[in-house]
Amino acid sequence: MAKKENKNVHELTIKIEGEDWKKAIDKTFLKKQKEVKVDGFRKGKVPRSVFEKKFGKESLFMDACNEVLDEAYMKALKDSKLVPVVKPSVDIKDINEDGVEFQFTVITKPEVKIKTYKGLKIKPGKVEVSDDEINHEIGHLLERYTELVTKEGKVENGDIAVIDFEGFKDGVAFDGGKGENYSLEIGSHTFIPGFEEKVIGMSVGEEKDLELSFPEDYGAKDLAGKDVVFKVKVNEIKTKQQRELDEDFFLDLGMEGIDSEEKLREEIKASITAQKEVEVENKHIDDLLEGIAKNVEVDIPEEMVDEEVERLMKRFEEHMKMQGVSLDLYYQFTNSSEKDLKAQLEKEAYNNVLYRLMLEEILNQEKVEVSEEEAEKEAEELAKKYQMTKEDFLKEFGGLEMVQYDLEMRKVVDLLKEYNK
Repeated sequence: MAKKENKNVHELTIKIEGEDWKKAIDKTFLKKQKEVKVDGFRKGKVPRSVFEKKFGKESLFMDACNEVLDEAYMKALKDSKLVPVVKPSVDIKDINEDGVEFQFTVITKPEVKIKTYKGLKIKPGKVEVSDDEINHEIGHLLERYTELVTKEGKVENGDIAVIDFEGFKDGVAFDGGKGENYSLEIGSHTFIPGFEEKVIGMSVGEEKDLELSFPEDYGAKDLAGKDVVFKVKVNEIKTKQQRELDEDFFLDLGMEGIDSEEKLREEIKASITAQKEVEVENKHIDDLLEGIAKNVEVDIPEEMVDEEVERLMKRFEEHMKMQGVSLDLYYQFTNSSEKDLKAQLEKEAYNNVLYRLMLEEILNQEKVEVSEEEAEKEAEELAKKYQMTKEDFLKEFGGLEMVQYDLEMRKVVDLLKEYNK
């Protein structure tokens, strides 16, 4: 086996030959034999000599490579004693009936030099909650629990008009232009421009023809830019009745122990404080890592960043799916492409890799350790938190080693907080 090194990029060549290669080719033939059809022979009964005459011996080589690829890679790693940090690339340097020669390009962890990670005096921000923030949240609650009451008189801006409507183009009703007892909030701009404005001033029972034009960029081409008439009838008018911070409101809230404005304000303040504490904590950690990274020298291989970009891409795709949006649809909405998204994620990916390498180096220097017992306990607590069995949680999380690694990283971050107060 030959080995060529360039910093942390290593090219390993290894050959599989002799009996091992012969067995791989034989195994490949048995699989192919079950799949191919040759005139005069039942499926799965084609003799080896007939198969090789018709398709050639070479037709077995590539599939035979797959049979021995993992074995060759494991042997190359064992012989070289290298620990890869990303998936290797592989090339076939030579292949024939006597054997196959692979070349694996293996990337190992780069050397990380940290000038200092202590005494940087990076402190967390302060958590403060203003009365305006509390009032803002109370306003949201009052809006959420707003009641709709029937009103007399005419439709005004902000009212809910319950209407029947039907749209006509050139005197003919068009698809999708009809609704009955539709609750339209005036001022919401739900309908095409001008519709809601022309409903203002109508009374219950009143019917009216609204002469309008669809926007030029409207989605349905047969309606875009066209003049239409909507026949509208108002069935009911409702208005929002602003709630008060009274007993009925607190009962509707259904929040345990909240029966006065004072207690509600205390609860909201506690909630905002908890949220801000998490934000401040995350910002403090980011500031710490960013500050220490300025004192780090490391040559990060592109392959490590590329792999992290792919991980972030998958996470983003899963996030979009939860919102019912595919990546293709996202690209259409944002007039972008996969290339654009990857470019957008590159900086985050680079920082993720840099910070991970940096923390691992500090972990080694500080000799931080997490016992298996600690990891087991953490796994049990997290499984309980997410209402999963421990086995299912570990399967989702990536195993006990990942829990152990996560705890190690958190211990290192806690040390950095102490060192840089």
